Amino acid sequence: MNDAGAAGGGGSQRRVRVVVVDDHAIFRSGLKADLDSRIDIVGEAGSVDEALRVIAEQRPEVVLLDVHLPGGLGGGGREVIAGSAPLLGSTRFLALSVSDAAEDVVAVIRAGARGYVTKTISGPEISDAVVRVADGDAVFSPRLAGFVLDAFGTSPAEIADDELDRLSARELEVMRLIARGYSYKEVAKELFISIKTVETHVSAVLRKLQLSSRHELTKWAAERRLL
Repeated sequence: MNDAGAAGGGGSQRRVRVVVVDDHAIFRSGLKADLDSRIDIVGEAGSVDEALRVIAEQRPEVVLLDVHLPGGLGGGGREVIAGSAPLLGSTRFLALSVSDAAEDVVAVIRAGARGYVTKTISGPEISDAVVRVADGDAVFSPRLAGFVLDAFGTSPAEIADDELDRLSARELEVMRLIARGYSYKEVAKELFISIKTVETHVSAVLRKLQLSSRHELTKWAAERRLL
């Protein structure tokens, strides 16, 4: 989901320390096999209680977290995030679930997850998503981003003409897709332009709007009802 993945496999690059939490051992095994060399699996768990223990011991950079888990008080992924609250500054949670229900997506994001993707995602895409979350981005499968924007982007805000006037028509198109969670590669395919051109447009948008990240861009666009 992020074009940074094209660089995957370099031996000198940083590897992201990850804990995989899912109650199906076969799925965990398949997922670990699909993740690329940028990902260092340092632990895994199949229940709420086991997840809390492994996360506290390993203190990973990212937790790949299923939403529905046995054990604990029945809170599933939300309970894992809540129980790991002291680590939230250094450990980020990326929900990975078969569910694409709005209530599941919104609930886990409210709990503190930095993103939510469905299990139909490919190995390279989930590897990219993990790296992006480790770097501080918020990551969503494009369809799911709408749920989050509906839930968190409802406060009214006036759209200042001079803000939008700073962007060209193409930059506005790119901004909307990026804010919805599309990767550079997906934006390039959608708009029939090169990935390099997408990167140039995103840099220009962030500069013109005085924003520093995709996360800030998503918030900016949601507040102005531009999605």
